[in-house]
Amino acid sequence: MAIELKQQLRLSQQLVMTPQLQQAIKLLQLSQLELVDMVQQELQENPVLEEVNDLDEDRSAAEARGNDEVPLETEAPEPPEPTAPETPSADPSDAQKIDDIDWQSYAESNPQTSPGVVRDDDEGRSLEANYTRRETLSEHLEWQLQLADLTDAERLAAAWIIGNLDDHGYLKSDLDEIARKAGVPEEVVEAALAKVQDFDPTGVGARDLRECLQLQLVALRIEDPLVVALVDRHLDALQRRDFRGIARALSVTIEEAAVAARVIGGLEPRPGRPFGGDDPIYIEPDIYVYKVADEFHIVLNEDGLPKLRVSNLYRDVLAKRDGAAKDTRDYVREKMRSALWLIKSIHQRQRTIYKVMQSIIKNQREFFDRGIAYLRPLNLRDVAEDIEMHESTVSRVTTNKYVHTPQGIFELKYFFNSSIGRFEGEAIASESVKAKIRRIIGSEDARRPLSDQRIAEMLKANNINIARRTVTKYREAMDILSSTKRRQIG
Repeated sequence: MAIELKQQLRLSQQLVMTPQLQQAIKLLQLSQLELVDMVQQELQENPVLEEVNDLDEDRSAAEARGNDEVPLETEAPEPPEPTAPETPSADPSDAQKIDDIDWQSYAESNPQTSPGVVRDDDEGRSLEANYTRRETLSEHLEWQLQLADLTDAERLAAAWIIGNLDDHGYLKSDLDEIARKAGVPEEVVEAALAKVQDFDPTGVGARDLRECLQLQLVALRIEDPLVVALVDRHLDALQRRDFRGIARALSVTIEEAAVAARVIGGLEPRPGRPFGGDDPIYIEPDIYVYKVADEFHIVLNEDGLPKLRVSNLYRDVLAKRDGAAKDTRDYVREKMRSALWLIKSIHQRQRTIYKVMQSIIKNQREFFDRGIAYLRPLNLRDVAEDIEMHESTVSRVTTNKYVHTPQGIFELKYFFNSSIGRFEGEAIASESVKAKIRRIIGSEDARRPLSDQRIAEMLKANNINIARRTVTKYREAMDILSSTKRRQIG
């Protein structure tokens, strides 16, 4: 059978993601700070967009009131709900629609943000953003190195030592390796290490936890034989809080071992902790929920979010049909369409967030009134069905967004959690169970901490059907130590 080439025509339909729809979906996932950055970037890239301040709004409103002409209103195309791809549309009247829009009426009838929200127009950076960068551990040690009395070879070796310290202040390289790379004898490296270990913070340059604590004991002139013995020979048992074994090995009482352990507990196991590290990230709530009388009111955080409009200059370019070249008009028309879609997409995003928050308040009313103990089990499907949107839309809206409530600041994902069954009555939210576990451990006797099995039994006595392994999982998720490591003596 011969092989040949053929051409065939095939007509098919498929769903595709247009760039505008991709942008609308992306906007849903952005937090407040990310949205502000994205809008600022669009202001720089799209010449048609411009920011409007309160004075411009008042001036534009006054001009509109003084204009006797009746504008021809043409509604801008509403972006579809960003839940599923749409079929591509080739409307030949897009250009005419953009040219004929009454922009002043559009700005008034389609506000970018939710009504009634007062935005602070102070564009100055926040106080936290103006803080100076924290000094790193390396910078702190190099400053002391410049003032130290060392030979040239020792100074070179000390610089290599400082460069091989981790974020906690521990030396992670062998001395022979440093000597080889620095090109100096190992004895010089040892002498340089001794000088670096005298620097601030005390304990820096240690090669393990034991040496770090020993350096601090020497600097603090703590010469208690029991404390020294614990650091030198029984550090592992001390980390396991095996006071009985320590007391037996050192022929002391459990109380004496506990007193020595408290002295060691006052030392710093990570000397580099106060230096450098990542800058703190301050949570900026996207939503504020206030209780007035018996009703909860939702206010979207729009601080720093520019109010956008289309530039009058570029509107005039499209209005004068014979005043610009075709390429220029096509470019302006494309940028105008992009700007219009961005404004509508931001408005759609704000409305969607508002609807999701309304549904959360309706489902978690007792939480907002009485606290975490009354949090109910909730999933994304419940909210999606309530606001008649797709589940994926709700998931995007609740990503990386925080709400300020009368009970504190919470991520929107916090309100969606699994359920723990009860022996009688409705199920309870897993976060409420975690709060109960935290409260039980916080009120326990430190000398006789409760085991996970005992905590499970106490919860079952309170009508919560939970297994010991679930208690262990929740305790570890909250970074709470086991009962043996929580034990305190004396």
